[in-house]
Amino acid sequence: MTLLGTLSRVMAKGGMAKPSFLVKPVSVTKIPGRYLAHQESLPKLPVPPLKQTCDRYLTALEPIVDEEQLKHTRRLLEEFQLPGEVGERLQKSLERRASKLENWLSDWWLKTAYLDYRMPVVVHSSPGVVLPRLEFNDHLGQIRYAASLIAGVLDFKTMIDNQTLPVEYLGGKPLCMNQYYQILSSCRIPGITSDSVVNHASSSRPPTYITVVRNFQFFVLDVYHNDGTPLTVDQLYTQLEKICNSSPQPSEDPIGILTSNHRDSWGKAYANLIKDRKNKESVQKIQTSIFIVCLDSPMPRVADKMYHTRAALQMLHGGGSQWNSGNRWFDKTLQFIIGEDGTCGLIYEHAPAEGPPIVALIDHVVEYTKKSEMISSPLAPLPVPQKLRFNITPEIKSDIEEAKQNMNLMVHDLDAKVVVFTHFGKNVPKSYKMSPDAFIQVALQLAYYRMYKRCCATYESASLRMFKLGRTDTIRSASIDSANFVRAMDDPVKQHPEKVTLLEKAVKAHRAYTDMAIHGQAIDRHLLGLKLQAVEELSVLPEIFKDKSYASANHYKLSTSQVPAKTDCVMCFGPVVPDGYGVCYNPMEKHINFAVSSFNSCADTSATHLAHALEGALLDMKRLLDQTLKSKL
Repeated sequence: MTLLGTLSRVMAKGGMAKPSFLVKPVSVTKIPGRYLAHQESLPKLPVPPLKQTCDRYLTALEPIVDEEQLKHTRRLLEEFQLPGEVGERLQKSLERRASKLENWLSDWWLKTAYLDYRMPVVVHSSPGVVLPRLEFNDHLGQIRYAASLIAGVLDFKTMIDNQTLPVEYLGGKPLCMNQYYQILSSCRIPGITSDSVVNHASSSRPPTYITVVRNFQFFVLDVYHNDGTPLTVDQLYTQLEKICNSSPQPSEDPIGILTSNHRDSWGKAYANLIKDRKNKESVQKIQTSIFIVCLDSPMPRVADKMYHTRAALQMLHGGGSQWNSGNRWFDKTLQFIIGEDGTCGLIYEHAPAEGPPIVALIDHVVEYTKKSEMISSPLAPLPVPQKLRFNITPEIKSDIEEAKQNMNLMVHDLDAKVVVFTHFGKNVPKSYKMSPDAFIQVALQLAYYRMYKRCCATYESASLRMFKLGRTDTIRSASIDSANFVRAMDDPVKQHPEKVTLLEKAVKAHRAYTDMAIHGQAIDRHLLGLKLQAVEELSVLPEIFKDKSYASANHYKLSTSQVPAKTDCVMCFGPVVPDGYGVCYNPMEKHINFAVSSFNSCADTSATHLAHALEGALLDMKRLLDQTLKSKL
């Protein structure tokens, strides 16, 4: 369930110009048969009652704004809700919208959170995933694993194509499976002021090829025979070997690095790039392919304790223009990264999907690669993979140089720390009958409070997939109860039993907010809907959206996500505000994988310091429970 506090940038935007998302609704790929029958059975996303959201919004503000500001916001909300006033009118408009659409939020969210967002997708939007390190250190081991991975993805694709993916459930309720149908054969397309997403999976002639990129050069690899059967692992290996033989040296013009630039700059460069017919054909091949495999050159060696951090940075940005950042097409929804040194993972463009479908695919592929063997196939002539050609004009070369410089600035600015917390995992919170996710979130609150002596707006993503075309809402982890606990934890006057009581309350409060969010009753998407309805209908934005509290509430200094996987992996992403942190974690049974990020350009933040503070908070909370509750036994 990721990304990740996008609302901080979406909801704090001012201005009353009509946004482009009101002009072009985004179409959703329609899949016939059983999939549609399942989708039709799902309920629509509700619009919560206005008073409920306003009351809960005030409660959410208490730990993060001062009393004077809270009084001011309370007055604004009272006026907003008066009968016949603007709040009631916007609420009715939103309810009308909800009655007409499959999901009143999904088109708006895709546009505001992703396609209209103009910062680079690298670091600022696209999450990376680090897989367990593999035991090879040459290009033969690299392509052997790549062949097995490709076969595993195609095996998963068969379930999507045949609609045999098992429907997922949460609390006994079926979940929307739409995102699974958006992640293959899809790509983001840059525009000058707004982007779009294309999906070719359900076209009359869906693609039968993938893109492979090595040494900054792109190749089209057909992965199906004429009869529709996929290539075997050893046939894929043979084809990848041909690609390696055709790309012995890095290209002087890493065309892929253009996709890492600011979206407006890339949009202009893209328009110029595809004026040339050959360039346009090559770009379209990349965009329409099923997915991309990046065969990376080895990165500089680091000490074992730094390996996971370096791997996370390789997944997020490739290490800079001198390493593997040009070995990508960052607009592509799925890019699997396989390093020659055994570093593996992926990066995905976030617009079409959250983390769970990606993690389900990863779990399937990792299991597949463990079982798959290279069995010698009958010798059959296979077409040589097609190398994609580009005509590089002086203007395109200049755009590439600009993108290189900007990428290197991003690389230098991103601070990251990946920790494998080995002291305990889900087992400890569960032994105390606590939600592991809530336990970790409260530990994050404690870690942040110890560093800064204050609470901050915290985003954790909650899945809305109980509803048709549902994406995410926000779990606000900074609560009155978490604030009471973190203030008491290091207070020498407070006794252990009182601290434990406050910890239990904080964990229960987080669990309650999570349940509320996944059932469509959280506050953030509702407030966003009211704001976007106001943009559509009114000449002046209501005061509650111009209020200082609203800006504070949506400035997520902690942007967090739990992405649980069976595979011992960790997802990572960048902060969503300049003075904030990105925190992602995968709780395993007896350990927890954490990835923490921040920006070096902010003197007040340090990914390493927060990671260490989080370790300390987890250990202290366990010690508190052990000393207090076990002594009662």
